[in-house]
Amino acid sequence: MGQTGRRRFLIATGALLAAPMARAQQEKRVYRIALPALTSYRGLESLIAALEQGLRDLGYLPGNDIVLEFHSAEGKPERLPEVMKALIRSKPDVIITGPNAVTTAAQAATQSIPIVMTAGTEVIDAGYASSFAKPGGNITGITWEFKRGATGVKRLEVLKEIAPSISLVAVLWDAPYDVFKAVFDAAAPARGMRTYWHEFSGEPEQDFAEMTRRGADAVLAIGGGPQIALRAEIARLAIKHRLPISYPADLFVDAGALMSYGPSSPGLFRAAARHVGKILKGMKPGDIPIEQPTVFDLVLNLKTAKALGLTIPPSVMLRASRVIE
Repeated sequence: MGQTGRRRFLIATGALLAAPMARAQQEKRVYRIALPALTSYRGLESLIAALEQGLRDLGYLPGNDIVLEFHSAEGKPERLPEVMKALIRSKPDVIITGPNAVTTAAQAATQSIPIVMTAGTEVIDAGYASSFAKPGGNITGITWEFKRGATGVKRLEVLKEIAPSISLVAVLWDAPYDVFKAVFDAAAPARGMRTYWHEFSGEPEQDFAEMTRRGADAVLAIGGGPQIALRAEIARLAIKHRLPISYPADLFVDAGALMSYGPSSPGLFRAAARHVGKILKGMKPGDIPIEQPTVFDLVLNLKTAKALGLTIPPSVMLRASRVIE
């Protein structure tokens, strides 16, 4: 074969090889992951970053292999059905949800698109799964409670250690977290406290005025989406009313709450990424076991403690996983 013929052969061969490669690039699957939320993107930015890192660890590059689509209800639970309708029209491959209010809205919107929870509560009672080992349906993910009310009871104990004079604890809740009522009401007297249950109204100024009027010495908050959206204002009001406040999630302490005890919020989102990876590889959500956390972090805000005139005992400080100064 002459030089000209050899050059034509190489060009032709290169064209034959390039064609399927070009088609492969054009046909490369890009997955769409929807993230509906009650709060704004800014309010969940650190958690979404943890999710993205979890996806990168699995070999999925956000913006390349995966497109994350954030949909916010702007702090208004009543807007969730509208948000879900718009989300479904975009035909996502997976929906990632946070607290139960968002998961319930997603479940009502679709029984076919996989849903991955990051912070499910009482998931079997809520109707999200038939069991932890084999959820059934289209919902899987992570539940932040490994035993009903156990982390809340622990938070009661730590509050009493930090402020031994606490007598009446206001339990600031929003649906469906009154499922813990019997547990907390039974645990408080054994620790020298009483409980007063106050449903979060969405108007923190009014809530704190009423809890103060009722004589609360501290607040045990069970915070779903509505409280997440207003966590900075709630933390400010807790200091204003001289009420130590405890939450189950560390993002509240980052916003100024006194303390939290529960699984790492970024850790829950990294775990959700693992579930997403299994679904994208072809597993059905109903066959993927729901994870229960095994590690719980005590997070303290010393700046808030100082503002409240509290000194954190050394015994509590030693148990802290993270301290904000």
